[in-house]
Amino acid sequence: MSKLIAFTYSFLILIQSFNINLEDFSKFSVLLKHAEFHKEKYGDTFFEFLAEHYGDSKVNHEDNHEEHKDLPFKDAQHMLTHTNTSFISITNNFDFQYQEFIEIPFNFHYEDTFTNFEKSSIFQPPKHA
Repeated sequence: MSKLIAFTYSFLILIQSFNINLEDFSKFSVLLKHAEFHKEKYGDTFFEFLAEHYGDSKVNHEDNHEEHKDLPFKDAQHMLTHTNTSFISITNNFDFQYQEFIEIPFNFHYEDTFTNFEKSSIFQPPKHA
């Protein structure tokens, strides 16, 4: 069940990334009518029509017709992002110098401390039960 929910959420995020609104589905009839207009008047195929309105030729053809504002997938104003980036040029110079290893003489000596000055403690566990 959790895999199904994860798959559903992933599919929902994918569809939302395509920037398709419900309003765009209602504008498909305008798209088809405008494509028919281009076919009758200019002899354009459907793919040429898509290239003129959504592809590389979009800039040259934008102001020719009044119906362009009613076509679907033309409302990308909510896709604006403002990103502030700051580039700081800091030069880091690392001077690596080889230092010869100096062997440190062994000067550690550990002995267990034992003195006779300690008195036997009365707080020892009983030796005879």
